[in-house]
Amino acid sequence: MKIRRVAKVVKGGRNLSFSAMMVVGDREGRVGAALGKAASIPDATQKGRQRAEKGMTEVVRRDATIPHEVKAKYGSAKVVLLPATPGTGVIAGGGVRAVIEAAGIEDVLSKTYGGNNAVNTVRATLKALSLLRDPRVEISRRLGNRENAAESVVAENESSVEEASTPVSAKDSASILNPQTTDD
Repeated sequence: MKIRRVAKVVKGGRNLSFSAMMVVGDREGRVGAALGKAASIPDATQKGRQRAEKGMTEVVRRDATIPHEVKAKYGSAKVVLLPATPGTGVIAGGGVRAVIEAAGIEDVLSKTYGGNNAVNTVRATLKALSLLRDPRVEISRRLGNRENAAESVVAENESSVEEASTPVSAKDSASILNPQTTDD
């Protein structure tokens, strides 16, 4: 993603080395990023790739987008990620785009604020993705027992669909449209 030449000033002069920010993902919801440092570019990229693969994390997705808006900050870099409608694509630049595409998210809107440091932007994006939660799992977690809560949420959704689909008789619709109270 980003390769930089860095120098350390020592008594005998400058020691040059390279740092490489690597982003890896399986495009199936797992992504990782890491910084590799070495005396040569190939060694730095290899170290970065190995560390990124070792630190891959799972990203919560809903279809091809994210389930909700999320904001994160790392250093001076701030990232805002917004869910998008199907077909929008990845509206992001630089480090945010690399992380989002590696995670397999196809539709998302983003905005970066603060610094333009690519390393901090990547880390802020990873932090934002780690803050994503699946609403259904959160509801069941907050209700207590995961299995029973999840079953009750599904049962409620099914019953509300059945209630909405039951036909209303003419008498019922007349009483709904013209409510008259005859209780005296």
